[in-house]
Amino acid sequence: MAAEILINVRPGLTRVAYVEEGSLNDLKIERRGFPTLVGSIYRGRVVRVLPGMQAAFVDIGLDRAAFLYVADVRTDIDGEPRLYLDQDEERDEGDNSEKDEGQKVSIQDLLREGQMLMVQVAKDPLGTKGARITTHISLAGRHVVYMPTIKHLGISRRIEEELERERLRKIVEALKPKGGVIIRTACEGASSEDLGADLDYLYRLWSEIDKSYEKKKSPGLIHAEIDVELRALRDMLNEKVQKVIVDDPKVHKKVLNFINQFMPKHSKAVTLHTGPQPLFDLYELDLEISRSLDRKIWLKSGGYIVIDEAEALVVIDVNTGRFVGKKDLEDTILKTNLEAVKEIAHQLRIRNAGGIIIIDFIDMEKIVHREKVMNQLQLELASDNAKTTVVSMSELGLVEMTRKRTRPSLVSSLCEPCTYCEGKGYIKRKSTMAQEIFMALEREVLRNKSATSAVVHCHSTVADWIYEEEQEALESIEAKIQRPVVFKVEPHYHVEQFEIESSVIGTPSTGPAK
Repeated sequence: MAAEILINVRPGLTRVAYVEEGSLNDLKIERRGFPTLVGSIYRGRVVRVLPGMQAAFVDIGLDRAAFLYVADVRTDIDGEPRLYLDQDEERDEGDNSEKDEGQKVSIQDLLREGQMLMVQVAKDPLGTKGARITTHISLAGRHVVYMPTIKHLGISRRIEEELERERLRKIVEALKPKGGVIIRTACEGASSEDLGADLDYLYRLWSEIDKSYEKKKSPGLIHAEIDVELRALRDMLNEKVQKVIVDDPKVHKKVLNFINQFMPKHSKAVTLHTGPQPLFDLYELDLEISRSLDRKIWLKSGGYIVIDEAEALVVIDVNTGRFVGKKDLEDTILKTNLEAVKEIAHQLRIRNAGGIIIIDFIDMEKIVHREKVMNQLQLELASDNAKTTVVSMSELGLVEMTRKRTRPSLVSSLCEPCTYCEGKGYIKRKSTMAQEIFMALEREVLRNKSATSAVVHCHSTVADWIYEEEQEALESIEAKIQRPVVFKVEPHYHVEQFEIESSVIGTPSTGPAK
């Protein structure tokens, strides 16, 4: 299938879209001043070792200390960045950690407070959490990932043909790499010269990083990952891509130089967009991005899915909506679930949703239908660049899966919690606020028995509701507390905020402050 890579550059923002057959298939967004930290290398200082969590906090010069788990610490680390271990198992492409299940080592035996380490960011900071880091350095090239701190040879599982895997393995073994190497998916069909050139470049890069680490004495950055547009080309440019379209002359020149150096056979695909219409508008991508920020996503049949994101959990609910089907209920449910599967896989890629994902499919009675939906889900996820693991469907129609996340999701990148509801997604009903005010009035009588009246400061909608819908309840409260109640509208109050003031001078009683 034909594909295109679109690079849209705006002041303070760069967006890279991978479009396949006219449909948005992947999206990377990076704001100037807030680049992704994944892949960047730092000199860090251990500030706290936590035996109970088998982890450590490391100062790498950011606002929050980074988190280093015991599995991400080299077992014979001594503060020096040059180290080689013997590892035989194959790892996933781009994975930054080595795990030796046979050897259990405590974090306190590996690290001490004040120790200096060379570390690499594996996951961006998320919410209140600092960056996730590792001591296993990996440098990504076009064809291979070079790991200078271990001895290891792995091949991407996406290269399925056994003859090609063996050919690439022999090429790398003949090159006698100075460390570990993972052969990337893009390496399929590459020559010995291609791999040799890639390794030579990564050797030089590692030498520069090593020297920078030795020179730097305090925690801080020693090597930054390349810009988002170049990183996207390195990871997404393949034989399917027929065009790379850039709408900024400076970035176009930078992209062309990068491709001429590392992927010269794709240089003719690079073009500069100079038309009056915005680049993303030509493919209606802004509409697709806006759709991916919605909580509810409609399906073509009339069904819909609802996507809710928490800090480390994504929940997806599938509903038939307006789709009534033509044959029977089971057929309608199956068609809705199958259509939802395709949209779910698409939304996970566009939104870059990760962590634990729970999908609530519509209940299916027939086992064959459940198997069909699960097979379709596995098929749709096969083209996802992020590593996914799917657990079989439960009796309730729930599917548990994980999707590797290294950078913030689309929603967290482009949105912020509602300042009014403070990210809850809801506010209290006016009737609820009325009852809270009535209960506060009763408590106020006990607190201030000498008062002759009570003034309630609150939002206008709450006052209007009480006068229109709760008049009988208000009269009952006035009779019970034996004093009149007056409402004073405060335009700047939150709908959940109120304050009760007695006519006698005293400390006011307040409701939830906002």
